[in-house]
Amino acid sequence: MIDLKQVSKKYRTSAGEVVALQNIDLAIESGELVSILGRSGSGKSTLLNLISGIDQATRGSVSVAGTVLNELSPDELAAWRGRTVGIVFQFFQLLPTLTSAENVMLPMDFCGVLSSNERKKQALSLLDQVGVLDQADKLPSTLSGGQQQRVAIARALANDPPIIVADEPTGNLDSDTGDSVFQLFGELANQGKTVLIVTHDRDLADAAERQISIVDGCVSTQRIGRTA
Repeated sequence: MIDLKQVSKKYRTSAGEVVALQNIDLAIESGELVSILGRSGSGKSTLLNLISGIDQATRGSVSVAGTVLNELSPDELAAWRGRTVGIVFQFFQLLPTLTSAENVMLPMDFCGVLSSNERKKQALSLLDQVGVLDQADKLPSTLSGGQQQRVAIARALANDPPIIVADEPTGNLDSDTGDSVFQLFGELANQGKTVLIVTHDRDLADAAERQISIVDGCVSTQRIGRTA
């Protein structure tokens, strides 16, 4: 599903060149639940951005779901990402003036997926899947943090992407709520989704079936067996 070959990413800043990732070789199969660990600035988010097509590698090849991302234009990348990758953020990023259901429908609108009536039906089905159907007509400000993150996960699933990437999705949740959200990611992997999660929580990271550690832009990987 995901194949990185000799991938490096460098940034130019006023202080000089910064190497975020260097000579990465990484393969991730369909249906894997993978945790990504590393200190702040180690390259975790850069890795997610390369895999999701938000950023492009300086050198090397990034192939995701059968598409070589290096060969796509920015417009082609945006269209590809809308249908292939669901992104879950630490701070939820729900639009405050839209209801939960409307937030979930938004990616369908952008990608022209389904008719208007079918979009509402799909949004309600996804909210039911993540356990917050009763919050469908409520604004984000009236929801708890855990409920908002579940809505955000439903939104990430809106276009049925094969890949879900999440950057510190439990960082703003209490431990019990974080555990339940992580369990939901495990259920998605069981359904065949490939799920990549950046986390600082060692216990949650250990619940994945594979753990990727990033230190100074270099990657090491360990298969540990999923317990979620």
